[in-house]
Amino acid sequence: MPDPSKVSNFATAIRYALVGSIWPLRDKFAMKLISFLLSHMLKKLVELFEQWSGEKLTSSEELTQAGSNRRYFRLRSNNHVAVGCHGENVKENRTFIYLSQIFKNQNINTPAVLAVSSCEGYYLQEDLGSTSLFQLIENGRSTGVFSDVEKFALRAAISALPQLQFEGVKAVDFSKCYPQAELDRRTVMWDLSYFKYYFLKPQIQDVDELKLEVDFETFAGSICAEKNSCFLLRDFQSRNVMWHNDQPWFIDFQGGRKGMPHYDVASFLYQAKANFPDELRTKLLEAYLQAAAKYVSINAAGFAKRLPIFVLLRTLQVLGAYGFRGYFERKAHFLQSVPFAIENLKLLLLKSEVEELNIPYLRELLVQLTKKKYATAHKSGRLCVTVTSFSFLKGIPEDVSGNGGGFVFDCRGIVNPGRTEEYKFLTGLDEPVIKFIESNNQMADFLTNAYSLVDNAVERYTARGFSNLMVSFGCTGGQHRSVYSAQHLAEHLHAKFPSIEVELCHREQKISSNFSWNLSDY
Repeated sequence: MPDPSKVSNFATAIRYALVGSIWPLRDKFAMKLISFLLSHMLKKLVELFEQWSGEKLTSSEELTQAGSNRRYFRLRSNNHVAVGCHGENVKENRTFIYLSQIFKNQNINTPAVLAVSSCEGYYLQEDLGSTSLFQLIENGRSTGVFSDVEKFALRAAISALPQLQFEGVKAVDFSKCYPQAELDRRTVMWDLSYFKYYFLKPQIQDVDELKLEVDFETFAGSICAEKNSCFLLRDFQSRNVMWHNDQPWFIDFQGGRKGMPHYDVASFLYQAKANFPDELRTKLLEAYLQAAAKYVSINAAGFAKRLPIFVLLRTLQVLGAYGFRGYFERKAHFLQSVPFAIENLKLLLLKSEVEELNIPYLRELLVQLTKKKYATAHKSGRLCVTVTSFSFLKGIPEDVSGNGGGFVFDCRGIVNPGRTEEYKFLTGLDEPVIKFIESNNQMADFLTNAYSLVDNAVERYTARGFSNLMVSFGCTGGQHRSVYSAQHLAEHLHAKFPSIEVELCHREQKISSNFSWNLSDY
């Protein structure tokens, strides 16, 4: 096992500590290690902050982490405030710092970098507050009806984009961009492969690789027929726009490179959870084209006609990202966006510009994807534990959360009440069967071990913000032992963890119930 004191890459060490198959640590030790690493990380940022501000730190708070491995903290002293960042990828840090300086010199709304550590793993940046454009348009996203204030903010953001794209491109040395200097054919093919391996193949196992690669090549060729003429933010969407001093500010541009302006517009207008109606998308596209005309000569009709091709590329790229983050890294909240992206995909496949692309096999697979059902994180936002009893003769229950299942306990080693005539038509919910099962210690010992495993998982899932855990109990007929076990575990979890939801299903009896506290009552 690696020596924790010699691990310099904190984010990697944390991942090792949490993934038992890579670094099999006892839970308590793993938690202590993670606590030590995070406190060390914060200590480094505090030292940098106090050196920059000349004052002692008075407060710190960790900010919400998104899809990256960077960690952010808001740091305050009596007279200063800054956002401290730890990024494990030094090359990526350098790119962000370099681009930030370029854009500030051009009076583009991006955060200033205030201080950088000697190792370049830590830096301070200007605090832009806590309101992102994504938060600002929350009502419109949830209802599909955007207020005038929300529309104003969206127009302001997309109208500010051309300045960064076409002014920024003049001063940037793209050899300093990371990981690529420009969006080229290789980059497009990499994005398509990302989609293939992390989303498509987990959903559709029988894929003809050769046919798919031929269509990928055709698709990439169509994308790269467009000239790289601007600075491409790469991930321009409402989460990466802060609303500060009544203006939009751009963040998270460290993956930027030279590219086509269509890509950023596609990313913004078709962000999976933005829920923009078509009429609003049209208005925002018009606002962008009008603003862009101040910097470059632009063919509005031609731009609009080519846009759906880039929307398709972006949609496949984000589906790959959702698949990797949700299915492979087990970050369930990313799965919430999958159905929205699939809805975008359905609409795209109807557009003539996409229909004209010579990608018959890829199109066939995409149509298959639009017909599948995709589970998201539980709607309450709390951990939901699904407990199921079942018969092994009828198969293990399907995991509808999309997270790949959980615990499956086999109750068949316990004496079967079903072999006694008087219990054949009863279940594990009936008193005579309950007394029979509890007449010896077999079930008590079995459940004690099951409780210990599940309790531990619930605590860790809750701490890590997971949304779903599945626990299944199987026996021969799914009638007695499994029903008793599932019922008792559900009641146990309901009593011990009042903040979670517990959904109970006795599959073979077609009985379902929900155990949850209504927190608003307290």
